Amino acid sequence: MTEPAASQRADLERAVLTYGGLWDTERGLRALRDAGHDPQDKHTRQILRDLASEGLLVKVEDWPVRYKAVRAD
Repeated sequence: MTEPAASQRADLERAVLTYGGLWDTERGLRALRDAGHDPQDKHTRQILRDLASEGLLVKVEDWPVRYKAVRAD
């Protein structure tokens, strides 16, 4: 079953906001699988980049790429 990309994005955004901390492709994939999706690496990396461009994540490491969740508390 193929899920709409917007649904995966919304679920990953919700996970980032709920759990915070450091995020990389593996953690993103795990969060999407836990939400019932069948995610692809490339798409998950794009979602993480999109969340970073919107200010929810900040890149803290270039190789391997890692992001830190930004808290709006």
